[in-house]
Amino acid sequence: MLDKTQPENTRLRFFSAATTLLFATLLGGCSLIPFLGSDEDEDVDIEAIETTEQKLYSQAQRSLRSSNFSLAIEQLELMEARFPFGRFAEQSQLELIYAHYMTSDTEATRAGADRFIRLHPSHNSVDYAYYLRALAAYKNDPGILDKLVSAPPAKKEMGPLNESYTDFGILLTLFPNSQYAPDALQRMLQLRSILAESEIEIGNYYLTRGAYIAAANRASYVLENYPDSPARADALATLVETNWRLGLKEEANRALRVLAANHPEYRDFDNAGNLILETRIRNRDRSWANIMSLGLLNSPDVPPPIKIEYPEGFEAPTRGAVNSTAESPTKAEKKGWFSWLPFVG
Repeated sequence: MLDKTQPENTRLRFFSAATTLLFATLLGGCSLIPFLGSDEDEDVDIEAIETTEQKLYSQAQRSLRSSNFSLAIEQLELMEARFPFGRFAEQSQLELIYAHYMTSDTEATRAGADRFIRLHPSHNSVDYAYYLRALAAYKNDPGILDKLVSAPPAKKEMGPLNESYTDFGILLTLFPNSQYAPDALQRMLQLRSILAESEIEIGNYYLTRGAYIAAANRASYVLENYPDSPARADALATLVETNWRLGLKEEANRALRVLAANHPEYRDFDNAGNLILETRIRNRDRSWANIMSLGLLNSPDVPPPIKIEYPEGFEAPTRGAVNSTAESPTKAEKKGWFSWLPFVG
């Protein structure tokens, strides 16, 4: 008697063998799929992983010397990941900070400097990390709009410059004999002038809004915190104007006497020693109506010449010809295309 199940068993064995062969073929062909890689790719990765610290550091040095800072960043970051405790670890961290600085990446520079200072506070070159941290904020590039209107530095964002000023001060306090100290000091002097001028600009904004007390506070802040800056004379003039508008004649006269004693050639003094604020106020407070009507409408409120009042029996100092703008010509300030607009300055 014939077994009817034999053909079915034969078909099952054939199907099983075919399936196994197909699976083996697919498994062998998986190396051709891009995201699974191949044996050759594995060999390349292993060779790259086995790159020595010295070789990788030499490659990063060549990139730095050729000013290819983007490639240097990749190599130094790779080196830090593979050899975090290697012979060149600390030096490569400093060079990574420098590479970020040279690519104008302010946040990465300051973050890298903060990390290095935290991890290596006693390193021989930690002062360099402090210096780069301050320099990154100092170098902070202006935006496209700032470049377009050519706004003076004092009218731009002061946050980065305040950070830079503080960081340079920390560097000079901790490392007064550092090789970077002289440059840090010069930059602090420049930043002090810009920050003081910024306070004056804010005070001028308050004056245009009639916020005289707020403007006086800004002027007082300049005198207290930046007493040696060139903006001191403008701060005193602001105090004269705000006190005069608030009806504080005695305080206005006191500020005016200090201004005359310390800055006798201030640009707003006339030949008789009176403070003339007309030009200062008209340039600051002009409205669109005043501009469009060529000064006929909506003229700003200008006080009369403010004369210094001396105590009875006090002999007023003699005053020569006042310092006109022709006497000490100043370099023409670079103006942007839209600098004539009242809100640009």
